[in-house]
Amino acid sequence: MKFKLTAIILFISITLFAQEWKPAGDKIKTRWAETVTPENAWKEYPRPQMVRPEWHSLNGLWEYAVTKNNTVKPEVWEKNILVPFALETPLSGVGRRIESNEVIWYKRSFELSPKANERQLLNFEGVDYKCMVWVNGKLAGSHIGGNLPFSFDVTDLVKAGENEVKLRVIDGTDDPDLYQLRGKQKRDNGGIWYTPSSGIWAPVWIESVPKTYIQSVKLLADMYGELKAEATIGGLQQKAQLQVTVLDNNQAVAQKKGECNSVLLSVKNAKLWSPSSPKLYDLKIELLDEDGNVLDVVSSYAGFRTVGKECDAEGNWQFTLNGEKIFHLGPLDQGWWPESFLLPPSDEAIVWEMDFLKKAGFNMIRKHKKAEIRRYYYHADQMGFVIWQDQTSGGSGGSEWPKWKRPHMEREDYVAERPNQWHKGDPLDADWPDWAHELYKNELKTMIDVLYNHPSVVVWTTFNERWGQHRSMEVGNWVEAYDPSRLLNIASGGNFVEVGDIADQHEYPHPNYPLDVPLYNDYIKVVGEFGGHGWAEKGHIWDTSKRNWGYGGMPKTKEEYIERYTESCRILGELRKKGISGGVYTQTTDVEGELNGLITYDREVMKISPEKLYEIHKKAGLLD
Repeated sequence: MKFKLTAIILFISITLFAQEWKPAGDKIKTRWAETVTPENAWKEYPRPQMVRPEWHSLNGLWEYAVTKNNTVKPEVWEKNILVPFALETPLSGVGRRIESNEVIWYKRSFELSPKANERQLLNFEGVDYKCMVWVNGKLAGSHIGGNLPFSFDVTDLVKAGENEVKLRVIDGTDDPDLYQLRGKQKRDNGGIWYTPSSGIWAPVWIESVPKTYIQSVKLLADMYGELKAEATIGGLQQKAQLQVTVLDNNQAVAQKKGECNSVLLSVKNAKLWSPSSPKLYDLKIELLDEDGNVLDVVSSYAGFRTVGKECDAEGNWQFTLNGEKIFHLGPLDQGWWPESFLLPPSDEAIVWEMDFLKKAGFNMIRKHKKAEIRRYYYHADQMGFVIWQDQTSGGSGGSEWPKWKRPHMEREDYVAERPNQWHKGDPLDADWPDWAHELYKNELKTMIDVLYNHPSVVVWTTFNERWGQHRSMEVGNWVEAYDPSRLLNIASGGNFVEVGDIADQHEYPHPNYPLDVPLYNDYIKVVGEFGGHGWAEKGHIWDTSKRNWGYGGMPKTKEEYIERYTESCRILGELRKKGISGGVYTQTTDVEGELNGLITYDREVMKISPEKLYEIHKKAGLLD
């Protein structure tokens, strides 16, 4: 009877809260936003590569408050923010910005029935930027970094029945004193900069784990069928062994028990992962005690593939996958949505967008200046994309960014065309203080750790167009040593440093590359950004009162727009014949004032159909 009464009260509370919530503002939205409710917001399991059955989503309606940053606790709470959508987004139901001297508070109650022999982990997929977390009035922990997941063991803080979680969040965005890694967010948004996305912006969830459990797993599967698995063990430490079973269509094809927390096994005649055939094997990963009893078990998956490079007969370095040359063709992908900014409105929205890109013939996506939630990479693994993953950039564009300085900029013709961009006496790197560099390195390491197991991720890009570029050689050497299984693009379109594997040129609107620079000959040559051709679709523009633009000016007709895109692809095809190994078109969708997407910001209009794009790419010689 008590349980029934509690359920009735909970139902009434949810119903009343739902009546108070509705999307904020009158901006354009995608079709998936129209179906979002407090009951269905992001209910999928957030971590597809380490799945457990005992978990509970904490997405839904929370209470919130915005106060001055010297406030000890809020006096008044509002009751209608929809987590996991950031405060400024329409889908949060709030849609307001915070000032530089304000903080965001969150709280909600949740029911729990913990078992005596289990531990409880409170997980956040993303909170921008700095937060403190309390459970039942006691500090669970704090976290700095707005772009990646983190977790707290709250076993000793939770109880049977009703519990409360509370957060205090600070987001300085582009404050120059903070060196904050903020990507494309800017308080004074416009041009290539977008509205800030503060606070909880990704799923929140709690899971039950055994007292000795698998805290994380590191997987490396190569083209020879070898799989190496390493586990980090959490909780009550005891002597344990790792056992891994590889399954193909639910049939075990390999199994091995390793010493301690590591396993190395082989799969005979392994089917390889590639964009044309994204084969994935399921994994059952078990933690066993000395007697062979199962302490913990998680499910995962792996794609057997090897990322590499080779020099062709003409002396040009090329991307390889599984020992075969592959031309990387893909869009620059900002990963922004009109109703939810950093977070896609739903799982289905991710799949729809990737399906468009796949049908268009793209085999690569450059994920630009942000890390997505883990389900994004899960879909990339399943659908077959290679991902160039950018590190989120930092700084506000002041002294934390060096001036442009690349070898081809020394040419007289370049200097004459761009006299204000060439600074011969300036250093390649900005001078970052030690504490800011450590924050950068911590987020970089976390990004690599979080995304390491995904076969789709093949390139790390540490800096973009010198944004926050600092200690480049140190950073590059560290990444190469930490993850030798992937390629490194040290500075996409930025100040080139002789480390890594790629020399990356940005050129708008049509692609180009300084092939006469000998320094680039020992690297894979790519056009890391080009195009950006704009076209405005009436009724599908984010803000008609602001400047809406595309590179090279806006064409007069839709036909001219398509002709510009076709010409860019033709030129890229010619560059491919001269040794260029990849090209990144700007961009997948319009974003706020940028009208240079292949699709409108609300994903309602395909400016060029995927079938037409495929035809253009094929004719230009960009498809293998």
